[in-house]
Amino acid sequence: MSVRIMIDSASDIGQKEAEQLGIAMVPMSITFGETEYFDGVNLQPNEFYEKLIESNELPKTSQINAFRWGEAYEKELKEVDELVVITMSSKLSATHNSAVQAAKEYVNKVYVVDSLNACVGERLLCQYAIRLVESGKTAKEIADELNNVKSKINVMAVIGTMEYLKKGGRISSAVAFAGKLLAIKPVIAVVDGKVKLMGKAMGSKNGNNLLNKMVSEKGGIDFDMPHAVLWSGLDKSMLTKYVEDSSHLWKEYTDKVPEYILGGTIGTHIGPGAVGVAFFEK
Repeated sequence: MSVRIMIDSASDIGQKEAEQLGIAMVPMSITFGETEYFDGVNLQPNEFYEKLIESNELPKTSQINAFRWGEAYEKELKEVDELVVITMSSKLSATHNSAVQAAKEYVNKVYVVDSLNACVGERLLCQYAIRLVESGKTAKEIADELNNVKSKINVMAVIGTMEYLKKGGRISSAVAFAGKLLAIKPVIAVVDGKVKLMGKAMGSKNGNNLLNKMVSEKGGIDFDMPHAVLWSGLDKSMLTKYVEDSSHLWKEYTDKVPEYILGGTIGTHIGPGAVGVAFFEK
């Protein structure tokens, strides 16, 4: 039985990378003004951040509906026997429910896994799923294993600016202004499928220290499993500094930590300047 992994673009895996990995990617749509783009297809992260910085209004992101999932299943099942579909958290988007709805037409052929994550967290689950495909497991075995391990994934980040949380109506203008004035950096994490504020730090250095404290509290990084650092925006210098300053977390285990940029689905809400880490806890 041949198995293929399918994922949505909230994982920040673009179309070209998906082809290289041998998986299928279904893109979310992102609309700037009157123009609709497909995330990771005709809108790459760098182009997205250029448009985001220039735009006065936040772009609109749209879920993948059941019809589009169904089309994707139909296409891939002409080439393989079974699909394991990994979606962004059901608590962040209706995309997961749409994928489940469409899968009802393909019983015992399409298995949908709620990653309870997004961006790099969803990507790590996908990377592990690819290992399982290569080891010869069936789609059901892979889906069961992903559901067993997904709660061990941690994604945490220091946000560079409150401006986009303000634009999205998640915080008030007064809070955003005070944050800018005092150089407050919110530290967020994905907890039980939702984005949660874990703390606030004065300045980037304190934000990074809080991030590393949170990593330690989770028991550290399982380097036998996929892991990564992440950033948002057009400038990667903050990430480079974080990786150097936090070398105690990984220097004994790896020469280079994989680095990934946040795409449009999550980047819309947090804007440029974020730095973070994603890993399976030990």
